[in-house]
Amino acid sequence: MPFISNTPQQQKQMLAEIGLSMDELFGDIPKELMAKSFELKEGLSEQQVRNQLTELASKNSIGLTCFLGGGFYDHFIPAVVQAIVSRSEFYTAYTPYQPELSQGTLQSIYEYQSAICRLTDMEAANASLYDGGTAIYEAIMMALRITKRNKVIIDNSVNPIYRVMVDTYTRNLKIELQQTENKEGLANREQILEKLDEETGAVILQNPNFFGCIDDFTDIAQAAHEKGALLILSCYPISLGILKTPGDMGADIVTGEGQSLGMPLCFGGPYIGFMASRKKFVRKMPGRIAGQTKDQNGKRAFVLTLQPREQHVRRAKATSNICSNEALCALSAIVYLSLLGKQGLKETAQCCADKASYAYQRLTKIPNVKPHFKTNWFFNEFVLDLPSEAPEVIARLIERGLAAGFPLSRYYKGMENSMLICVTEQRTKQEIGILAENLESVL
Repeated sequence: MPFISNTPQQQKQMLAEIGLSMDELFGDIPKELMAKSFELKEGLSEQQVRNQLTELASKNSIGLTCFLGGGFYDHFIPAVVQAIVSRSEFYTAYTPYQPELSQGTLQSIYEYQSAICRLTDMEAANASLYDGGTAIYEAIMMALRITKRNKVIIDNSVNPIYRVMVDTYTRNLKIELQQTENKEGLANREQILEKLDEETGAVILQNPNFFGCIDDFTDIAQAAHEKGALLILSCYPISLGILKTPGDMGADIVTGEGQSLGMPLCFGGPYIGFMASRKKFVRKMPGRIAGQTKDQNGKRAFVLTLQPREQHVRRAKATSNICSNEALCALSAIVYLSLLGKQGLKETAQCCADKASYAYQRLTKIPNVKPHFKTNWFFNEFVLDLPSEAPEVIARLIERGLAAGFPLSRYYKGMENSMLICVTEQRTKQEIGILAENLESVL
């Protein structure tokens, strides 16, 4: 008799074997939570399933020229990235508990960590976070373990999606989460310094921030350190090809979304959150850390140096219960970074910045389209104010094959007419021109 029954007749046979009725079997479940029926439909054939899924998939809008950003970006991905991560020895590999059987996986994690350290100008990195939002939460918990405090300051120029995730994770914890309001698109220094005190464990900022604006937080890092607090800085890894590094600003913990490093836009994942920190904080870091050593024959070898889950250390000393080390996504990132190299990353970042600057100049020449902020220091995203509500304009542009931008009214009051536009190296001068012509036409 099958473990999972597919027909009512099979269900009755199974119940008869154990001497129960359907009502008795599920008697402990409250009536208001009971499903109306356990009558399961007959299974579909492979061909029927394929046809049904193809029909559903065809309803998705495809072929849109993408000017969307907001933390997830349409970058060019060399074909070799997919070719390597699709090899069975990588995509079937499990957690590398046994180093003698996992040298390839361990080395890829080690090389990824090394690249993240060089990229952020930090001393240690892990390879075990799910995405940019949960990475900030893990950084908060790490900072509070280090400082033994419970107050956190976060500016609302930090990605609102990340802030929602942080609020969800911390809602039932004894953490005092205080938010400051951005000032002209930049972190509000006056409010941050006013709230910063000896009870503060961490200050959370982002560069470039959600609006694409660029800042230098060296002064805030210094002020936080004077009060015994840590600076957590979320960053966009591609931008670090040309921008001042978090380490150079004095950041203590650096996080970010690694999707832009060789991973396609894919309905929310799987992506990878990265984390790097000062070496002195490494024992408070969540996730796994791979290290390099030598075997008994003196040959180069790799191992999991630190494993802070409760299954590895005493429960009271565990720092996180992250179960997947996101090794396949980390492999995508290190393959992508290795292909670009230092100069290639710099050129990609500069290309993004230059094309965004061109788009900014082109779009702001449209009548009644104006920059929302006074500052024009941005990386590859910027905010424009339209003469009508942004969601309506965006919807009309989608009909013309353009994913023109992100409506900021979804997360920010008073920005009903504001739209966040992103330009990566993927966009051409012609595509930017098409966006400008269609936007002017719609308006």
